[in-house]
Amino acid sequence: MFIQTETTPNPATLKFLPGKVVMPEGTADFRDAASAGNSSQLAAKLFGVPGVTGVFFGYDFITVTKDDGEWQHLKPAILGTIMEHFMSGAPVMINTNGAGAAHSHNDEEFFDDADAEIVETIKELIETRVRPAVAQDGGDITFRGFENGTVFLHMKGACAGCPSSTATLKHGIQNLLRHFVPEVQQVEQI
Repeated sequence: MFIQTETTPNPATLKFLPGKVVMPEGTADFRDAASAGNSSQLAAKLFGVPGVTGVFFGYDFITVTKDDGEWQHLKPAILGTIMEHFMSGAPVMINTNGAGAAHSHNDEEFFDDADAEIVETIKELIETRVRPAVAQDGGDITFRGFENGTVFLHMKGACAGCPSSTATLKHGIQNLLRHFVPEVQQVEQI
């Protein structure tokens, strides 16, 4: 098994491509070992590597976020953990009712029913134009709400805490949405 790695715009996050499907649908974002809990043995094992502070699963990739340690010291242990897990044939997620950590009661969308058509357009643009680009960088972005001309988005994986995420939101995503949806005035991260 050969696992490729790619850098991301976030220097604290590295993208690992195991050459296999990681999450057939959805994503899972773990910010600490406790959140991995009983949801994913792989995430729990990755948090066992000293210095790992975040794990994110996408369709065919895993992003790992570190603290101040050097990648040259962490990468071999992370690669070994990922390889061992996939060679064992164990599932990435233990619970079968979705991505577990990716969805919580706080992820409910909020918007006025009168804005339903606008929200559908926003969500379609995010799904077709924004999410594929963000996934290339090892992250994900989800629509959370629309209120008084402001679109609220949640960034996960490599995008969470990335120094360039504000620029991506304000200059990339905000400009795209304002171009196609005149009702959008600004975009905020939550």
